[in-house]
Amino acid sequence: MLVLKRKAGEAIQIGDDIELTILAIEGDQVKLGINAPRQIDIHRKEIYLAIQDENAEASQSTGLMSQLLKQRTDT
Repeated sequence: MLVLKRKAGEAIQIGDDIELTILAIEGDQVKLGINAPRQIDIHRKEIYLAIQDENAEASQSTGLMSQLLKQRTDT
């Protein structure tokens, strides 16, 4: 993990397309501004993990549904 110190108003560049700017520091919270291409999804980590869990559950449900439909057509 790379650890950097930045002050309010300073930025971090990731590759050619992503820029993170520290907008404000208030107590133990940091406000970030993210400039990235529209095709890049940006989520808070807890939201990203919830999406991954839902996708995994949906994938399992789809697989189960396919198995049930296959069994039905085989009989």
